Amino acid sequence: MDEDFRTGPARDAERDAVLRALVPVVDGVAATFGPVCEVVLHDYRRPENSVVAVAGEVTGRAVGGAMSEIGLRVLARGDDADDELNYVTRTATGRTVKSSTMVLRDSAGTVFGALCVNVDVTEVGRAQTLLAALAGAAGPSADAPVTTFGDDIDSVVDTLLDTHLPRDLTWAGLDRPRRLALFRALDERGVFAVRRAIEQVAARLGISRASAYSYLSQARTATGPEPHPTSEGARP
Repeated sequence: MDEDFRTGPARDAERDAVLRALVPVVDGVAATFGPVCEVVLHDYRRPENSVVAVAGEVTGRAVGGAMSEIGLRVLARGDDADDELNYVTRTATGRTVKSSTMVLRDSAGTVFGALCVNVDVTEVGRAQTLLAALAGAAGPSADAPVTTFGDDIDSVVDTLLDTHLPRDLTWAGLDRPRRLALFRALDERGVFAVRRAIEQVAARLGISRASAYSYLSQARTATGPEPHPTSEGARP
């Protein structure tokens, strides 16, 4: 493959063409499944504003909105990312959502976006519980993880930080291995692929930007090669 294509305007033109071609697919899939379905098209070149098309309303997404925790996880895996199909999560408002995330690749095999389908199965779950109760059987499990969906990437980063910082400890209460483990966990979930995320994490932890970069560098060194770079925010 021509190196100019891998790094130049031709690659961006190809990616833009793929995204444009998928916009009618977004509308068509959502229309087919009706009001319980939402389809979202993401451009991972812009993590903070990755949503380029959306149809339906399940998670409250809007064009220009940020990617979710799931998108950040895919982003962190870079070109090793696989499709994530038929998984179940819960929104912060308690809705149960069955989703599939299908990664988009250019002709060089580089992941640059995703097509996501979200189906609200909350009422289906309630009906299943009612039928199970009538039949004398146990109802379905409600242990699906809560996922943050929103148009503000800062809220997604904050949620991931809250999830991985032990509730009973502050940054000052963490020893060095736990501090490195915290930065490693955030990095593995794509947090630092977001521009200015390092500053946000540093502010939340009450440490300097330089200290945050130092811990991130040490965490990456301790686990081998750096993750696949996806934006300028991914580099210390």
